[in-house]
Amino acid sequence: MFDSVDIMPLVFFRVAFGGIMLWEVWRYFYYDRVFRYYIEPTFYFHYTGFGWIAPLPGVWMVWLWCLLGALAILIMIGAYYRLSMTIFWLLFTYCFLIDQTQYLNHFYLVSLMSFLAIFMPLHHKWSWDAWRGRVQTKEHVPAWSLRTIQAQMAIVYVYGGIAKINPDWLLGEPMRDWLAERTDFPLIGHLFTQEWMVHLFSYGGLFFDLLIVPIILWHRTRWLGVVLMAGFHMTNYELFNIGIFPLLAFTTTLLFLPSSWFRFWENTTPADEPRKANLQQHRMLLLGLGVFFAAQLLLPVRHFAYPGYASWTEEGHNLAWHMKLRSKGGNIYFYATHPETSVTRQVDLTRYLNNRQIAQMSDNPDMISRFASYLSTLDDYENHQIRVWSMMSLNGRASQLLIDPTVDLAMQSTDLWRDDWIVPLIQPPAPLNADGVPALLVSHQADGLVFINITRQPFPLENLQVTLDDQQLFTTWQTSDLYEDDCSHRSFVTLTEAPPSMICNDVGIAPAMTISVNESEMSSLAVNAPYAIDCRPTYCIVTYHAP
Repeated sequence: MFDSVDIMPLVFFRVAFGGIMLWEVWRYFYYDRVFRYYIEPTFYFHYTGFGWIAPLPGVWMVWLWCLLGALAILIMIGAYYRLSMTIFWLLFTYCFLIDQTQYLNHFYLVSLMSFLAIFMPLHHKWSWDAWRGRVQTKEHVPAWSLRTIQAQMAIVYVYGGIAKINPDWLLGEPMRDWLAERTDFPLIGHLFTQEWMVHLFSYGGLFFDLLIVPIILWHRTRWLGVVLMAGFHMTNYELFNIGIFPLLAFTTTLLFLPSSWFRFWENTTPADEPRKANLQQHRMLLLGLGVFFAAQLLLPVRHFAYPGYASWTEEGHNLAWHMKLRSKGGNIYFYATHPETSVTRQVDLTRYLNNRQIAQMSDNPDMISRFASYLSTLDDYENHQIRVWSMMSLNGRASQLLIDPTVDLAMQSTDLWRDDWIVPLIQPPAPLNADGVPALLVSHQADGLVFINITRQPFPLENLQVTLDDQQLFTTWQTSDLYEDDCSHRSFVTLTEAPPSMICNDVGIAPAMTISVNESEMSSLAVNAPYAIDCRPTYCIVTYHAP
């Protein structure tokens, strides 16, 4: 870590990083993103622990992005380098943390790399600071400066590859749908509907992420690695709308090449200058890098601490290099119910969010919960119960509900703990079962159970028998099937008024029952074949598997 390495790869990184950031600032102004992302919205989806961060008022966000552009130029030419990089990191990270809807993996990467670069001597050659004598010109720098950037980029690739080892990606989803939409791609677009091409892209991306670092490090395959890397990132840039990431990843990965590649105009590398070791500084630096990279190694695996599929629940999905893994879409509706009158009305989302925010929120449970909490603070919905009907499809699967529609989201916390109101993914990967699996959500209520069809397939009820600790609860139903948006309320007591308000079509109330069920007993519910049941503390999922 404290051996000497040639400074030229790091000089290249400084110039390339500053240039790419300048280009990104230009893109933000060209596409009017500063206004649309930071000035137009009236509500922002904060990250946990960063609710105190808000955009600057008026046009100050415009001036902030102008300042980011100026700082990118200073970084590129190496002028007042450490101050410029420090301010750039602070301002860019501030913009990154304002709104979850702006989350991009490469913005996270920019924040990490700009933080690391603050401490690196990248301005000791070919810079304004060196030319003006502010710093001593050097041909060599400590190896940790180069190794930390290499390590960070290796983490991005390797964790990105590991994340692709999942059933959807191995079956060709969502790559199959993405390629089908780009048959106009030059030269090979007409092949994008061929299954062999779908799997070539899927498995090619997986193995590229896992193997590109060793391929480019080994001298026998180095040229192959450069060619593969250029082709991979150029294809991604043309196929997908992923901004600066291909260029940033390509230029940063070049740092794995020998330093002689960055001195192609010279026959030899200058000799190293002797330096005096400072053991105390070395220990402090190693401690800081150890903490930093421990976090980088642990954050991408935190989703294993949550139940379910991270691409569906989004729990632990961010900050984990889960790049281009999912295609989620569907419809979402918010409903507000007055607890005293039971009057329910639909919320007009366009009054509070712009179209981009609605699209980004619709499949993200954390954002949905945060917006529900925000609605409950408004005068129009004060003391109202906020429920959501969110029918989503993941990677070509049949659609199902994402959120338990019986839960008042205004009362749920927005912390980092697991959210039991996220309906587990029960639909099989496409195209294993194109029609999907019919499923019911059985929710415990104060006076009974609510059976809700959470899919778009009719759920057959005629033969469904529900038991609790071997005691049969009911075997008859007022309807043979529950269709999309249908629900049935089963009461355990004689009702003197209408059943609780629900955001689905109630297809009838069963005769009164004389039995009570509490949350601890929900796990004791059982059903007969060909039905299967999976119970959580407050609800159960019943699936139907045709004989």
